[in-house]
Amino acid sequence: MWCSRTPTVKTFPRRGYSYLLRACYGFHMRVLIIGAGRVGLRTARVLREEGHEVTVIERNRQKADRARELTFEVVDGDGSHEETLEAAGVSEADAVGALTGDLNANFAACLIAKQHGCRTVMRIDEDYREEIYQQYADEVDEVVYPERLGAIGAKNAMLGGSIQAIADVAQSLQILLITITEESPMRGYTLSEVALPSNARILAFGKQHEPLGIPLPDDSLEAGDRVAVLAEFSELNDVRQLLVGDESPAAAVARGE
Repeated sequence: MWCSRTPTVKTFPRRGYSYLLRACYGFHMRVLIIGAGRVGLRTARVLREEGHEVTVIERNRQKADRARELTFEVVDGDGSHEETLEAAGVSEADAVGALTGDLNANFAACLIAKQHGCRTVMRIDEDYREEIYQQYADEVDEVVYPERLGAIGAKNAMLGGSIQAIADVAQSLQILLITITEESPMRGYTLSEVALPSNARILAFGKQHEPLGIPLPDDSLEAGDRVAVLAEFSELNDVRQLLVGDESPAAAVARGE
């Protein structure tokens, strides 16, 4: 379980600090992906490309064979059964992603993985009611919506311009990456002077062509600067009006967006 690069990590609890250190500083991680469908294999590819050790668990023979063709280590079986997870090495894993289309199987797998100290990520489909979502979300570390994440990408591709949706944080919260425009009512103001809607927050700030960093009260907003904002869906239009203004499509095209 513990990363061999730094013995000091062993002093932290198995979950929490140790996981964050590995994730933030590029440590090698052992990950189990349950489900070799579209979502599972895409996730497995990304993790492997970033240098992590990935094992795929799949009960469908054709899907399992497909994962093997992509050179993944595959364990045949039902990921919601403890013996299958143990055969895949759950006791040595850092995280388990239950990414099948079966909500109950995903939940069962996460409960078992949690008993082994793993970080748990569970797929849930968009059409489940809020009370169903909450029932499961309280028991796992993260819930992901493949359909919603795909919709974010499609929306960004279609809209372009100065606002990019980064992620849905919860049922009603979204993180946006906003580029300040010439038309922005806040251009020339400092961050301390920006009065966002009551439930919106600036999470990060970056000058044009510079990486995002911690927002400071004296940072001034100029055209081309970027801010990462957490806001409720109901407040997104107000945030846009404040930081982007009434930008015309021609202005966006002129900047090459």
